[in-house]
Amino acid sequence: MQDFLTYLEKVLVVKDAIKEVFLLPNVLVIHGPNLNMLGQREKRIYGTTTLPELNNMLMAAATALQWDVSIVQSNSEGDIVTAIHEACGHYECIIINPAAYTHYSIAIRDAIAACSVPTIEVHLSNIYQREEFRHKSVIAPVSVGQISGFGPYGYVLALHAAANLIGTSPAIQS
Repeated sequence: MQDFLTYLEKVLVVKDAIKEVFLLPNVLVIHGPNLNMLGQREKRIYGTTTLPELNNMLMAAATALQWDVSIVQSNSEGDIVTAIHEACGHYECIIINPAAYTHYSIAIRDAIAACSVPTIEVHLSNIYQREEFRHKSVIAPVSVGQISGFGPYGYVLALHAAANLIGTSPAIQS
């Protein structure tokens, strides 16, 4: 076990060195309110994947794309706005699941509009197959795109879309 930990420490040192030398593109992932409860709440709608499992999936996908990813989760609208403000000029893309704030947070919408970082809106469930009040997104008009209804894999799709958008994707460029 100690050998593995030593190896892992060396890998992390190398990863940090590569990031400094090659300046890996980076993305900020923002999880909105109640997403800390994934795997526990409304499993029929949101599934059984927990937030740490989702984050691990994102980290693995980012590593495969040679991207660096930072992940935050907040139940507070103000904290989300602050995270978006701090992302300006420091990230190539923002992937956000504003959760319930999707439908009415003009503050988050305006923060995205004020920031020059391309933003992709993600939802675990298909918001257009749910209650009528969930059909309206105030975030979509200021986002480059929206991915909805693919569960946790929607975040991976968003990461690939970000890589394609920025031009670092091994996929066919559009």
